[in-house]
Amino acid sequence: MSLLGTLIKKGIELNQKIQFELSTPEKQQENQLKSLLEKAKDTSFGKFYDFRGLLETDELVKEYKQRVPIHNYKQIHDRWWHQQQNTPDITWPGKPSFFALSSGTTGKSSKRIPITDDFLQSMRDVGTSLVKELPNYDFPDELFESEILMLSSSANLSKHDYGHLEGEISGINVSNFPDWYDLFYRPGKEIASISNWDERVARIVEEAPNWNIGAIAGIPSWVLLMLQEVVKGHGLKNIHEIWPNLTVYASGGVAFETYRKDFEAISGKPLTIMDTYLASEGFFSYTSNPGSMDMRLALSHGYYYEFIPFDERGVDETGQLLENPVSLGIGEVESNQDYVLVISTCAGAWRYIIGDTIKFTSLDPHEIKITGRTKFFLNVVGSQLSEEKMDAAILEVSKAMDVSVNEYCVGAIKNEDEEYIHQWVVVSESDFDTSSFQEKLDKALKNANKNYGVARSKALKGISVKKISKEQYHSYLDRNKKKGGQVKTPKVMGEKKMKKLMNYIS
Repeated sequence: MSLLGTLIKKGIELNQKIQFELSTPEKQQENQLKSLLEKAKDTSFGKFYDFRGLLETDELVKEYKQRVPIHNYKQIHDRWWHQQQNTPDITWPGKPSFFALSSGTTGKSSKRIPITDDFLQSMRDVGTSLVKELPNYDFPDELFESEILMLSSSANLSKHDYGHLEGEISGINVSNFPDWYDLFYRPGKEIASISNWDERVARIVEEAPNWNIGAIAGIPSWVLLMLQEVVKGHGLKNIHEIWPNLTVYASGGVAFETYRKDFEAISGKPLTIMDTYLASEGFFSYTSNPGSMDMRLALSHGYYYEFIPFDERGVDETGQLLENPVSLGIGEVESNQDYVLVISTCAGAWRYIIGDTIKFTSLDPHEIKITGRTKFFLNVVGSQLSEEKMDAAILEVSKAMDVSVNEYCVGAIKNEDEEYIHQWVVVSESDFDTSSFQEKLDKALKNANKNYGVARSKALKGISVKKISKEQYHSYLDRNKKKGGQVKTPKVMGEKKMKKLMNYIS
């Protein structure tokens, strides 16, 4: 029994017991909006949209929605954020010390998302809220004095001509860890600053016997690769032979379920899987209860949320936002309805479309799951396939055939007869008949989605499945500068990109 672990665990439990909310979710969110407007009222953005006047209105939320337009990245960057790189007080007080580079969400080139000091604090606050939920789990005391391995992007940030530092958000977070984090954070800033992914993993493998890892955080594909290298490098049967106290894996970035089988294969005992919703634009939610991957929405941490119904009230038949979409507050949402997430944050994002769709699995407390990306909505010929539906179908077929498929890509392309088909590329080390997989996948999608079934009887003339190895897939990502540890791989591709991938692997 670990005395220190017991004391830490009891301290967290006591803190959890004395925490209670003094206001409703609606009031919490209204207070967040007031706080954001108050702090930004003297910025260029705040003056342009008269935040001072907004704060004096009786119907703040209604007036805010009427006065401030919804922004996508290009709109807010071209008019506002590009100025913020060398001029203070544009969309948030001061001048950001960091900008997060993100190409995993939208567009051909990297986006630059401002990262303010208030924003970094908000992410730490959400992390603290996650830790306070740990007493809900029956974790052993030893976990609370073990170390945490966070597999981030490189913490070796680049200095921009304007003076700020740039990198992926996980690398920025690591570079801002206080020195006392060194007591439990692994692999440590030195190894985390190694830019080359393979060299970084090699150092982790080398140092692994010296660490007492109890929890791991990172994107599933890259964490799995790292664990496999540790097992291989030390001739182990499973990862628990070297890290016996490993208990928790905090996932994030992509859906975990398609990786579960491979994580179980590399583990000597069950892992508790917790999901997180951490993006360049914020740390929005986290798993708070055992036996569920649903995530508690962070309602009082520097974010104000709006929810646009992902149906005829908010988007057109291709999934594009309507000119004047319905926008709902936290008190107006329903369970099991897809919504486009809109955020206002302490990084100076105002009514900003992050590009994700979510649904509420619970309204008391407010818990969500990510259902996909607006740009990963495959509807070229009316199939209306969301990322959630495609993940579910891949998982169903994989289980039925007892194979493992972690990654996949799909795109609507024209065949030799100029008819549309769905071209699937599935990434797997398993040996299986692609024709059988193809037939089962088509059937699963028809059974789960009426619109897909209609499309298959009309304009969508068929599907084709191509299986490639993980080595082939990672080679393709590396060639196209998509390797590095923290990138969301594109599940839905346009016709040109899909044909480019097919040409590369053929």
